[in-house]
Amino acid sequence: MRPNAPLATFRVDPSTLIAQTQPPASTPVTLDAPAIRVMTDLTQVKAATTSPGAGLHQAEQTMIHQGVRMLFVVTGLPSFVGLITTTDLAGDRALRTVHERGLRHDELTVADVMTPLDSLDAIEFERLAGATVGDLVATLQRHGRNHLLVVERATATTPRRVRGIVSRAQIERQLGQPIVLNEIASTFAEIERALV
Repeated sequence: MRPNAPLATFRVDPSTLIAQTQPPASTPVTLDAPAIRVMTDLTQVKAATTSPGAGLHQAEQTMIHQGVRMLFVVTGLPSFVGLITTTDLAGDRALRTVHERGLRHDELTVADVMTPLDSLDAIEFERLAGATVGDLVATLQRHGRNHLLVVERATATTPRRVRGIVSRAQIERQLGQPIVLNEIASTFAEIERALV
């Protein structure tokens, strides 16, 4: 074994620059492309999270820092209790909660405006194998959602888990065109508010 030797050094030239991160290139897709190409795979990318007790400003800063528009709301990883999106931060639910409870917006927490687990839409990971990007777009449009969870069946080595996320914004970036959604009421309370 050779002995350790110091490496040669040099003085840094004033024209030297700092390397800038290069986000992975989003490969353009078509509506006929395999759906898996637009899914964010949580086995490859760490899920962005927040806690139910975090303030809305704190959640917004987390989204900005992580470069995402959605956070998993967790009480202890890997379990989660819901999602919060940029739309939730200043949406109808936040305004209604401020009005109903007599709070200031800066007093609201993630728990006040998040979408709870039992109200989230998901698709099976295994169904993506034969699906296209167009199928995902149709699903987002049908449900009026900006995000869908992709859930993987339990195996002998892994429990049933959220394997990925399908994001309208991600698909729009990769398609190079907008996706128009119609907001759809999903509860009787939302339907009642829409009629008033």
